[in-house]
This record gives sequence, C-alpha cells and structure tokens, in this order.
Amino acid sequence: MDTIASLFSFITTPVSWVIVQFHTVYGAIFGPDTGWAWGLSIVSLVILIRICLIPLFVKQIKATRAMQTLQPEMKKIQERYKSDRQRQSEEMMKLYKETGTNPLSSCLPILAQSPFFFALYHVLNGIASNKTIGVINQPLLESAQKAHIFGAPLASKFFSSESDVAALSASLTDVRVVTAIMIVMMSASQFFTQRQLMTKNVDTTVKTPFMQQQKMLMYVFPVMFAVFGVNFPVGVLVYWLTTNVWTMGQQMYVIHNNPTPGSKAQASYLERLSKRVSHHGGTRGRGERAIVKAIVAKGRDRNEFERKFINGLNKAGLAAQPDGTVVKSEAEAAAQTEDGAAVTGATPKRQQPKRQSKAQRQSGKGDHEDKTSLSKSDDSPAGGATASTAGAAKKPAQKSGGGGRSKAQSGQRKGPQRPKSPSKK
Repeated sequence: MDTIASLFSFITTPVSWVIVQFHTVYGAIFGPDTGWAWGLSIVSLVILIRICLIPLFVKQIKATRAMQTLQPEMKKIQERYKSDRQRQSEEMMKLYKETGTNPLSSCLPILAQSPFFFALYHVLNGIASNKTIGVINQPLLESAQKAHIFGAPLASKFFSSESDVAALSASLTDVRVVTAIMIVMMSASQFFTQRQLMTKNVDTTVKTPFMQQQKMLMYVFPVMFAVFGVNFPVGVLVYWLTTNVWTMGQQMYVIHNNPTPGSKAQASYLERLSKRVSHHGGTRGRGERAIVKAIVAKGRDRNEFERKFINGLNKAGLAAQPDGTVVKSEAEAAAQTEDGAAVTGATPKRQQPKRQSKAQRQSGKGDHEDKTSLSKSDDSPAGGATASTAGAAKKPAQKSGGGGRSKAQSGQRKGPQRPKSPSKK
C-alpha cells in the first residue's frame, strides 16, 4: 500500500484540501466532530469530481455507441483473418482510424477517477493509523477519528480488529453491520446500472460478442465490489456508494433523453417524442431537433423505430425537415378549409357502391324507362303526336313473318282486322 500511496501522493494533498474545505462548511452546520460533517464532505468530493468528469462521460457514451456500430465489421475482420493474428490487428487498427474510434475511450471516466479513489483511500488509512496527511493536521485528525456514520468510524473496516475499533470509540458489531449494508447497496447499485444498460440501452437488432461481454460484466462487477469492499474503510465505502448512485442516475438520464439507436429505450423515447411533437405541432428544444435531424439524415438506413416515428408524423399531417424542425405537410395544408379551420382526421376513403340483386337492377331499369317515357311525353307538343310516337316505337318490337307478309300488311286497311285462322303445317 505504501507503493500505491507514493504513486498517488501528488493528488493526496489536493484531495485532503477539498475535504477540509467542505468540512469547514458542514462543520459550521452539524458540528465539526460529527459524522454528518465528514460524511457529507466525502459525498461533496464525489459530486465535484463527477461534475468535472462529465465531458469524459460524454466521450465514453459516444465511444461505446461507436464500438457497438463497428461490431459487425469487426466480426467480419475476425472471420476473414482468423488464421493471421497480425493482419487481423492491422485491419482492426485501420478500422478504428477510419471511423475515428478509440476503444479506450469507454474506460476514460474510470481511469480518470482512479487517482482520486486511491488518494481518498490513503487519506482515510492515515486517519485510521493516526497519521497526519496532506493538509489534515493533528486537530483535524482527532476530529475525523471521532466522526461516526451510524455508529461506525470513518476509518474502520469490516475486518478491523476489536481493539482497533475500540480505540475509535465504537463496537465491532456496529462496524460490521454498517459496512455489510453499505457493501450490499454498493454491489446492488452497480448491478442495476449494468442491467439497465443491457436491457434498455443496447441495440437489439445486432447480436454481437460485445453484448455477451456486457452481460458478463453485469455479474462480475458486483462480485468484485463485494470481495474488495470488505477491505475498504467506511469513508471509502461512502465514496464508492455515492459514485455508483451518481453513475446510475446519470445513465438513467442519458437513456431517457438520448438512448442508443435500435434499443428499447429509443422506441419509448420516440413514442413520447411523437406525442409531444403532434401536440405542439413541432419540436421544442435543441435536443429534440438534434434527434429528428439525425433520423432524417439516415434516410433509408433508419431502423424500425425510426421509420415508425416518421410514419406517425406523416399520419398526423406533419413532416420532419433536414434541420430537425417539424412543419405541417402539404397534404395537411391542402386540407384547410376556406375560412382557415383545419379539417380533423384523415381524408375519407372512396366508398364502393353496394352490389344490387338482379331483381333490384330490373326494377330500377323499369323505373328508369318509365321516367324516360314520361319525360318524353311531357316534352311533346301534342297528345296525338305522342300516341303516334308511341305506336311507332312499338312497331319495331313486333316480329316480322317474312318479306311477303310485310308487304301484305303494308297494304291492309286501317281499323280492326278479323283474326286469321292458324296455318296448317
């Protein structure tokens, strides 16, 4: 531990100085020797460090998503050059260079936070060993040794001896109960953070080995925290529990507002965004415009959830623009009435006429003919002309018996004729 302490001695003094400054503020409120003053000083240290690491966290998100996108290409390279490890590595590096991706970017927040963690561990270990360190002088050292969090001193550990715990005015039972609860909470928060990343913020359309690695880490990290946590002082457990809770909340915010494309979180987000855009008639805020702009720029490469989002806007009479804004489509503008009131609902579909039965068609035809004859009779100048027209209209309907019969009929006199006897054939 002395070797590790010497490696991180350059940051021990700044860390101890920050803790002392926060302790001065909280000591004036809760008392300088209370666990609240020293515990909140450690929590404030975590929050300050994590705020400074937000830019690295953004880079971590971008790097992780870029690695997820490259997984299919990486798998192809591995299969193509599986017998040539050197060529495989060269092609991998070439792929990283072309896409501007750095695999180590996903580890930047953890790597940047490690020096602060070891510096805090060294400071609390010095308090347990009754040694001044950094800007913590003897009065501050005695005040920190008196501070207890739920009955457990800041510098005590799960495997601390009973004599060491008694020297800090505490009982071994209280120390082990408090440390055990904090270790369980620390491991549970780590597990939940990894689980929500796997179940909500992973592209489900691409099955890659990266998902298997994440699933394995989901179970490995909590076990590691539980194993190493028994050797951490209570103050370090406070630090690590706080940073886990911060990470969990930060990740929940990112998943809710900027999910990974193709994930379940994106489906939920686009559904909420579609409702908001339809209600307000456009995007609100830079974040929403950036999401819509990215979806429009993909074109035919959109995933299932993005296509559903664009189709939903079209059905609502809206159209997404390349700059991320949403305006009314031309079809919706054409559906406006002359007085400016919008026609609600979609355009009514063209209805096909009902199919009529044969009897209905015949009756309708007869009615049509009757109406036609009546209309003609009304338009005729005289009744006699009408009768002659009707008689002339009926003549073509009679069957002709042949050419001779037609001539005989033409020479017959007018008036009623005696019916002829039927011919014998």
